[in-house]
Amino acid sequence: MATAGVPQRFCRCACFCSENLYVARYGLHVRFRGEQQLRADYGPILRSRGCVTPKDFQQLLEELEQEVERRKRLGQESAARKALIASSYHPARPEIYNSLQDVALAPEFLAAAEYSALPGADLKGLLQRLETVSEEKRIYRLPVFTAPFCQALLEELEHFERSDMPKGRPNTMNNYGVLLHELGLDEPLVTPLRERFLQPLMALLYPDCGGGWLDSHRAFVVKYAPGQDRELGCHYDNAELTINVSLGKAFTGGALYFGGLFQAPSALASPLEVEHVVGQGVLHRGGQLHGARPLGTGERWNLIVWLRASAVRNRLCPMCCRKPDLVDDEGFGDGFTREEPTTVDLCVMT
Repeated sequence: MATAGVPQRFCRCACFCSENLYVARYGLHVRFRGEQQLRADYGPILRSRGCVTPKDFQQLLEELEQEVERRKRLGQESAARKALIASSYHPARPEIYNSLQDVALAPEFLAAAEYSALPGADLKGLLQRLETVSEEKRIYRLPVFTAPFCQALLEELEHFERSDMPKGRPNTMNNYGVLLHELGLDEPLVTPLRERFLQPLMALLYPDCGGGWLDSHRAFVVKYAPGQDRELGCHYDNAELTINVSLGKAFTGGALYFGGLFQAPSALASPLEVEHVVGQGVLHRGGQLHGARPLGTGERWNLIVWLRASAVRNRLCPMCCRKPDLVDDEGFGDGFTREEPTTVDLCVMT
């Protein structure tokens, strides 16, 4: 079911610089192509959320224009940060940068992945090896990392946070955290996690979402703490599938909440709350609306991996819901490719 070879060049959709720009203080994602369009499309809802005076609107315009420019520079600046970190950063826990070993993984995770790779494996058998958080929403949970590995990874992340190395925002909504490809952890940690363990699991859980054809990812760690990010507004991910692993530390509050798929009417009616369990990962579809409740006390660190299947997203960009307008990008880009993987039977996913 997996692709025989990963295409050499990944792309992003041009909509990245105009769609889904997040305005935190108004709790709103907007499309932005200029002042006239912004007023026409969002004037009433912006006013209802406190953007009332000309000064408010001018400040919003300036912020959106700055965000567009930041996104245009993102790939080049990220590559420069990664090169500087590779040449100048001295890790506190260098063993973290070795290739992922089974000893870092929870026995339950290893067992579920091993079962999923068996020729006769099926969904019923896999569901006996993990927790079904919501059958309706297709949200699942299972232990992923051991406690010692979570602790070692946290120590390394905090060491990097204290360093004078440049740091990029983990995504367009979170301000605090680490991009794992910039830190040099994509190849030794995240890629084997996706290819060896997550792909067989996701192939059984989400065959209709490209779970068997995952060929790229975007991985980052987010941090919530007093005086920094404390909560996360409702959104959906730029991914076919997502795994969210709690790394620690000691904290209260900050539960995840889930609505329906973003395309559905009343998608946030009766949201489901899911508490974090250190070392455990929550699996869900990228299009599932979700967010994080306010942190109470302490610090919360989570590893997020956006799992992408070019065979799915090449047909429809999940962010603009149109055929993607491809732009060459650094690394895995946003998971789009100019060529379809040759081994995919698209009929399986329709």
